[in-house]
Amino acid sequence: MAKFLLKSTYTVEGLKGLVKDGGTKRAEVVRKMIEEAGGRMESLHFAFAEDDTYVVCDLPDQKTVAALAVAIGATGSVRVQITPVLTPAEVDEATRMETTFTPPGQ
Repeated sequence: MAKFLLKSTYTVEGLKGLVKDGGTKRAEVVRKMIEEAGGRMESLHFAFAEDDTYVVCDLPDQKTVAALAVAIGATGSVRVQITPVLTPAEVDEATRMETTFTPPGQ
């Protein structure tokens, strides 16, 4: 499984729903969605920033990520951005991989 960061921003309708449901219920809804997709939610945090929530989770593959993004976006209550993230050990492995690249014009 790969790790992802889901950043979301509520629309006005989404904020009305958050006020009605509360943060704990929303966190459980997100956890259930991720688990039903075969993943695991590591953490969910609400923020007072450009984004309203930050979720760190493990998901099986890109197709699953796309399905979640479409399902969330289709509600119109939340805008979501999903970013793959790496652990320090994964970055270590990546830096040890041999690759070749020729810059443009060389």
